[in-house]
Amino acid sequence: MMHVKKSAVLAVAACLVAGAGYYFYQKKAAASPELRYKTQALAKGDVTQTVSANGTLNPVTLVSVGTQVSGTVKKLHVDFNDQVKAGQVLAELDDAIYSAQVRQSDASVASAQASLQLARANEARMKSLFQQEYVSRQELDQAVQAREAAEAQARLTRAQNDRDRANLGYSVIRSPVSGVVVDRQIDVGQTVAASFQTPTLFKIAQDLTQMQIYTTFAEADIGAIRVDQPVRFNVDAFPNRSFRGKVKQIRLNPTTQQNVVTYNVVVAVENPEQTLLPGMTAYVSIVVAQKKGVLLVPNTALRFKPAEADKADKAAEKTNGEPAKSANGSRTGGQPGAGGERRRRDAGSGTVHVLEDGRLKAVKVSTGITDSRFTEVAGGELKEGDKVITGENLPNASPAASSSTFRMRLF
Repeated sequence: MMHVKKSAVLAVAACLVAGAGYYFYQKKAAASPELRYKTQALAKGDVTQTVSANGTLNPVTLVSVGTQVSGTVKKLHVDFNDQVKAGQVLAELDDAIYSAQVRQSDASVASAQASLQLARANEARMKSLFQQEYVSRQELDQAVQAREAAEAQARLTRAQNDRDRANLGYSVIRSPVSGVVVDRQIDVGQTVAASFQTPTLFKIAQDLTQMQIYTTFAEADIGAIRVDQPVRFNVDAFPNRSFRGKVKQIRLNPTTQQNVVTYNVVVAVENPEQTLLPGMTAYVSIVVAQKKGVLLVPNTALRFKPAEADKADKAAEKTNGEPAKSANGSRTGGQPGAGGERRRRDAGSGTVHVLEDGRLKAVKVSTGITDSRFTEVAGGELKEGDKVITGENLPNASPAASSSTFRMRLF
């Protein structure tokens, strides 16, 4: 029992010592801003601004091969990934009905031709008799009309015969271009119907060595994109490899979804090794601006805001009943539209904090291009070597608050 009490007393004493040490360290840190805040010296360097988006790889020319006639698939001559030439047979439909129609129209053509020959003979005979005044003018006119009707019937039957032969030819599906079969949507024995629309049987990529990426960029980024700009992208299939392309087209047809306006951008990609496949997701990055040897400020310094400023903003908001302004001039709350407008107006400026005589000092700077880590300092009072605050080393908690959360349970 005495051992348990002694252990408890030692535990309490250790906690008190630790709490006292924490209290004095925090007090010292509060008294010494150099210990409380993280700082980083400004330096010159290179910065590259990019815009990014996701897209899908597609062949430059993807031809959907269909059929103009209905029927049952009798033979398949190609499959997925097969190389085909223009005019090569891809599939055959059952042509029994179309062959019968051709034979029927052939017979109709022969019958119309026989009728035409008889009409021509009658017309010649009537002309001879009319010259000898054995028939009237009306009978001659009737013979001429019969010959012209027979000629028209002959042309009609020949046209029907051409149509039936064309339908018979359509029962053999041929490739319109040379390329690779990337999709086959029919099997032997399947019936295809072309009554209302042409069904798609095959999809043929004309040339997989030249591909395109279809992607979309927001209106805030589209102004910096130009045709023939170099593009870098990655795909999930080759995570450690970077591919190149160039902007081929910026389509002028905008798309609006949830009040966000985007524009379609087509990126041309050379694929000589055919390692890139249709349908792959491409993570596109376009360099829109680049500066060398400029003064850079960390983005964390631009985002940093002292806790005292947060408390002052909240107090002002509670007192005035309206959103307070942050250190860089933008409002911290209220209607999102107003804040968005303010941020757009202040897009070329920012605020950083430096230590001056042991106190924080807010410094306005003009900003230029930025990447994910640093931003160009285009103007202001900062110079190379100045130390800006990027964060706090210790949580901003008072000793009283810390001690109030301390709990110890004795067993």
